[in-house]
Amino acid sequence: MNYTFIKMNKQNGVVLVVSLVFLIALTAVASTLMLNTTADVKMSGASEDKVVATEEAVSAMDEVIYRQVNPATGGSNAFALPIVKFKDGNIDLKAALIKTKKNVTTVGVGLPNNKYVIEIPCPHMSQASSVQTLSCNILRVQLDKTYGRKNTSIVQVESGVAQPLLR
Repeated sequence: MNYTFIKMNKQNGVVLVVSLVFLIALTAVASTLMLNTTADVKMSGASEDKVVATEEAVSAMDEVIYRQVNPATGGSNAFALPIVKFKDGNIDLKAALIKTKKNVTTVGVGLPNNKYVIEIPCPHMSQASSVQTLSCNILRVQLDKTYGRKNTSIVQVESGVAQPLLR
């Protein structure tokens, strides 16, 4: 009978060692899974920030175009300016933003592919007009918006505008 008691005491020590080994292994697996989960949460948060910034930039672009087409009292429509005003580069429209200007760094309107700064005919329209009565300013509106933890990332939105003008 003493013999079985001694054997049982030795087995208790073995069970303790085996359980400690399993505990260490399970702790390692759990910590690895938690690290991966943390990385996934950070990546999904960054992805959400980019989607929000893109939507805010598109809204700011809509506001810029609206404020040019419907200028406030005493304001002007930069889309209807003579084309020679654009020969020196983009015209800054950041002042046109009132509601959506948060973290918008630049807003400009300029000529996309008109290196000789000449009037070009309008693209096909559904509106009736006489030939050679209308010309168009084909313009590019470009908007840059920063986002991210320290505003180090940039979303850029571009929009094309064809403004018909009477000759």
